[in-house]
Amino acid sequence: MAERCAVASVLGMLEEREAAARVRVEGLREEAARLAAVLEAAEIELDRRVIAREELVEALAASAAESTAVTEAEAEAEAEKGTVPVSVPMPGSTVPSWREGLPVTVLAPDYQRIVGVLDEQRSAGKGPVKAKEVAVELGLQATPAKVEGVRSKARRLAERGWLLQETSGMFSAGRRPVAAPDAGSSA
Repeated sequence: MAERCAVASVLGMLEEREAAARVRVEGLREEAARLAAVLEAAEIELDRRVIAREELVEALAASAAESTAVTEAEAEAEAEKGTVPVSVPMPGSTVPSWREGLPVTVLAPDYQRIVGVLDEQRSAGKGPVKAKEVAVELGLQATPAKVEGVRSKARRLAERGWLLQETSGMFSAGRRPVAAPDAGSSA
C-alpha cells in the first residue's frame, strides 16, 4: 500500500510539472506572437525610412543636376566676361564625378579630408587602408558608427572616381574617370 501512495505522489508531481511546463510553453508562444507583431511593425518602419531616403536622394540628384546645368551656364557666361566665380562646397553637397583638371576643393570638407588622408598614405609608400584606419587618421573614435560613416563616404568617392576601392573593401589614393552617376545613385 505504501508503494501505491509513493507511485501516486510521484505521478502527481510529474503531472504538476507537466502542467507548469504547458503554462510556460503557452506563455512563450504568446510572447513570440507579440514579438512577431513588433518585428513586423519595425520592418514596415524600416521600409518606409529606406524609401524616404531613396526618394530624397533622387530629388537631390535631380536638383543637383539642374543646379549644375545652371552653374555651368553661369560659368560660361562669366568666362566670356573674363571673370571666374569661385564655388565653395557645402557640407552634405553631392560628390561630382572626377574628371581631369577637377580640383579636390570642389568636394565638401569631410570628403577633402578623406582624400587627403589617402593621398598622404600613398606619399608615405603605404598601400590600401581600411576605413577604420582612415577614421583614426581623421582623429575620429574607431566606433562602428564613425567607421561606417567614413566607409560610406570613401565608397561614394570611389564610385565617383576620386579614390580606388580594392575588392577587399580597402581604399587607396588614385583617380579614374567614371560615367556620371544616374539620378538614382547616392549623393
